[in-house]
Amino acid sequence: MEDFFVGEIIMVPYTFAPYGTLYCDGQEYPVQEYQLLFSLLGYTFGGNGSSKFCVPNLKGFEPHPGIHYVIAIDGYYPERN
Repeated sequence: MEDFFVGEIIMVPYTFAPYGTLYCDGQEYPVQEYQLLFSLLGYTFGGNGSSKFCVPNLKGFEPHPGIHYVIAIDGYYPERN
């Protein structure tokens, strides 16, 4: 998913999260495994405050039942000014 920024949220019409993405379902993930995404999100959406963090929960906000929100874990790292 090189065409996206790490942390970018996109809609997909699939029954799966494409390679390089995770569902935006509020799930908890290990910081060590997703360090790039954690460096951008931190504990903004939850977590245990030390080793796990959460992605945003956008379930129920989809514009159509067959659409899902996913967050990019691979791609360009956004530069900060």
